[in-house]
Amino acid sequence: MSEWKQKRFWKAVSVAETENGFAVELDGRRVKTPAKAVLAVPSRPMAEAIAVEWDAQTESVNPNMMPVTRSANAAIDKVTHQHAAVADMLADYGDSDLLCYRAEMPTELVLRQSEIWDPALDWAADALGVRLEPRSGVLHTPQDPAALDHLRGLVHEMTPFQLAAFHDLVAMSGSLILGFAATKGWREASEIWDISRLDELWQEQQWGQDEEAQATADLKRRAFLHAKRFYDFS
Repeated sequence: MSEWKQKRFWKAVSVAETENGFAVELDGRRVKTPAKAVLAVPSRPMAEAIAVEWDAQTESVNPNMMPVTRSANAAIDKVTHQHAAVADMLADYGDSDLLCYRAEMPTELVLRQSEIWDPALDWAADALGVRLEPRSGVLHTPQDPAALDHLRGLVHEMTPFQLAAFHDLVAMSGSLILGFAATKGWREASEIWDISRLDELWQEQQWGQDEEAQATADLKRRAFLHAKRFYDFS
């Protein structure tokens, strides 16, 4: 990761169209990933967002201020070479989707889960052609294998850049369905994030807010919203 330790040496940042998409150049030299591949991305808006991040660096490069660059690096250096494995890992969320495991009590929480989570499952039935079925309790009950195979196929169709974003949307929400809902614009990403946190928000209402837990949730929320933005760029 020596790339991240270098001092700023460039004066101008630009975007150049290439045979593989769009690259970012520093004084005419193309930016490379940590694995030394050319950082070529699929859209000009993504490349321009990366260029803004590089142009914002001052004395030294700070990766914490470069989320689009880091996501693009992950797509190129990691997901491209492990596409099938990453897709399978994310598709597996469908068989234990957050939206399908419901509380048995108290009644108010049961009703709230139904009110807020059922519309997402209904949306998936219409938009994705698959209906996952909710269960009461935490014991695993398999979903219809044909439904899971259909969802798996949709995940495998994603490009490495889409899959890099989808990874965070699914892993942070705990829901394959909400991941798809975010990518397809079912609702605003911030609302989808809140839907994924229904249980945590319920606990906060009952027992109060924990500052440390809230700080962690805020970080995850920003990462979730970034993943949606990155997916839209791709």
